[in-house]
Amino acid sequence: MTAVGPAAGDGAGGRVLVVDDEAALRRALATNLRARDYVVDLAATGEEALQLAARHRPDVVVLDLGLPGISGVEVIGGLRGWTHVPIIVLSARGAEHDKVAALDAGADDYVTKPFGMDELLARLRAALRRTVPAAEAATVTTDDFVVDLAAKRVTGPIDAAGQEVRLTPTEWGLVEVLVRNAGKLVGQRQLLQEVWGPQYGDETNYLRVHMAHIRRKLEPDPARPRYFVTEPGMGYRFEPGREPGPGPGRAEGPAEAGPS
Repeated sequence: MTAVGPAAGDGAGGRVLVVDDEAALRRALATNLRARDYVVDLAATGEEALQLAARHRPDVVVLDLGLPGISGVEVIGGLRGWTHVPIIVLSARGAEHDKVAALDAGADDYVTKPFGMDELLARLRAALRRTVPAAEAATVTTDDFVVDLAAKRVTGPIDAAGQEVRLTPTEWGLVEVLVRNAGKLVGQRQLLQEVWGPQYGDETNYLRVHMAHIRRKLEPDPARPRYFVTEPGMGYRFEPGREPGPGPGRAEGPAEAGPS
């Protein structure tokens, strides 16, 4: 893994994470970006890219799709779990379905190799102009568990060896939406549509069942939820630092489960 800090440039242009398995291309991009006062981080694999992004919080990501290990599309998905950083795909794959897959996964722009350096730099500047700075975190830590939005997993507390908590895809979807909106009320309809799809909106019994499962797995006392709080008739709220609820009335009874 290669991480290039501020010594490689004064950072006036911003911080760029370059992800490509071709060493010569990484060097060429780094040279051109540093010459224009960008701070540069370099990664040769998707796994390295996710680690560097969480550690250094780039202002823009330039990403190849054909990577060893996890693919570029999977990297986009990992990043979009916790950050809105602009992602410019730089790939030799010029087919329309490759472009659509990357853009649907969350990429902001797509440049096909071979490319002109001036064009890439112009697209990078445009992406930076559209960026609205925001405080984002790849992980959210509570007293009882850690949610890793980039890796899409939940682990137990550090003093319990950080054992992974097994969540179903539906349970993870609910946890992810609530954690990304920490402290905010997320309405029932919004949760249903984000997790199950736009055709859902009234199936609140689905939410009750899956939230009960989540509480059994993550809450110290599922009958008195501390983290995943019900706002009766409205929705749910994730409170990372909240004290336990007043009693069983905050938890919900059984209901018929929906699609998982």
